[in-house]
Amino acid sequence: MMAASVVSAAAMVALGILSIAFLFTVYRVVAGPTLPDRVLALDMLVAIAIGFIAVIAIKTGFTLYIDIAISLGLVGFLATVAFARFILTRAQSDISNRHATRPETIGASESKKTRKRDKPKKGGR
Repeated sequence: MMAASVVSAAAMVALGILSIAFLFTVYRVVAGPTLPDRVLALDMLVAIAIGFIAVIAIKTGFTLYIDIAISLGLVGFLATVAFARFILTRAQSDISNRHATRPETIGASESKKTRKRDKPKKGGR
């Protein structure tokens, strides 16, 4: 009887801690200064949701919840990979757009490189 009350109390404490973590993470999703911060916070939300499901599975004794948590983990991983690819392609397109809008800077930097390379070396060789 004592073990059941300890597990129940631990589950309640875990749910409280997960609730606080959930609130802080939602704040980071909303107020994140950059897109990667928001993606990382969304990934953390998935991990917190898995934690909620695991605690509820322990509290209720239904093992089906563990399968749901594993499935959510797989979906969350795929979503994180998709967001990372989106950020990567967006960054590459931003770089190419910057180079396309300022071609005079590209030519200036290339001409400096060719001038250094085309100079004859001192020492006769």
